Amino acid sequence: MADLTHLDSDGSVRMVDVSEKSITAREAVAGAQISMAGTTVEAITAGGLPKGNVLETARIAGIMAAKRAHELIPMCHPIAVTAVDIDFEIGSEAVEVRCSVKVDERTGVEMEALAAVSASLLTIYDMCKAVDKSMVIGNIRLIKKTGGRSGTYIRPGEEA
Repeated sequence: MADLTHLDSDGSVRMVDVSEKSITAREAVAGAQISMAGTTVEAITAGGLPKGNVLETARIAGIMAAKRAHELIPMCHPIAVTAVDIDFEIGSEAVEVRCSVKVDERTGVEMEALAAVSASLLTIYDMCKAVDKSMVIGNIRLIKKTGGRSGTYIRPGEEA
């Protein structure tokens, strides 16, 4: 396992200095899901919830979170996000979200993708909680990342 880069020689937390790294094209794909009652899924797809279009609102929340991950995660660098794509797969008792984030930067974009799927599902929860308080958010994961010194990573068993 690699050394932890957010600690200095004294063990103090620090932001990693990326100024000497090369700018490269980078992409990260993250996924997550929210489980819920089948009737809640039906209400989402039918547009029958009083707070409006759940999935489009969740998409906007995810895009906003990707662009502002550095404001949420203390050691995350502010980066210029160039693209965010968020897709939803509707199941009988769950919604799966997948987010791809792209940058041309000196540092990775994994946290932006993970923040995006998290915010998307939190938004779904918020918009549906009046009809289903038993929803469960989970399986938040990095599916794929490309670019940078460590190269490409694809989560075993995932379709990238």
